[in-house]
Amino acid sequence: MTSFYDITVQGIDGSGDLLGRLRGKVTLAVNVASRCGLTPQYAGLEELQRELREENFTVVGFPCNQFAEQEPGSEVEIVQFCRTTYDVSFPLSAKLEVNGPNRHPVYGFLTARGTGIPGDISWNFEKFLIGRDGKVLKRYPPETKPRDNGLMQDIAEAL
Repeated sequence: MTSFYDITVQGIDGSGDLLGRLRGKVTLAVNVASRCGLTPQYAGLEELQRELREENFTVVGFPCNQFAEQEPGSEVEIVQFCRTTYDVSFPLSAKLEVNGPNRHPVYGFLTARGTGIPGDISWNFEKFLIGRDGKVLKRYPPETKPRDNGLMQDIAEAL
């Protein structure tokens, strides 16, 4: 794989090629969970999505249940929670694993030495900024808020 957008990821609605549809956009990839202390970040992520989508930017969420089982719901339950609680409009993948032997290839790419920024995902809401060309530009720890000045500056530079 030479590009983030070349990796096959199933959408939360069962559709295929979630990332291919985002090709050419600047993307903020985030592993998300509904029952985490950081879950309120959904609000800021949605603000970014709405504010910057006309500039060819998108957030994409990857639900994951690997951290203290904080995303236990089904895909239908996750969508319902995201839409009713945070009015989420950005794309979500089917639930996947970000670490370990069943790590999804998208997280293999994001955390590989040759294509990403190495190291296991530490917790929910870790973020990766992806350029229009599908290359990983930067990685942010989970506590980084969506409106963080450094993150906002990096997004502006990538746009």
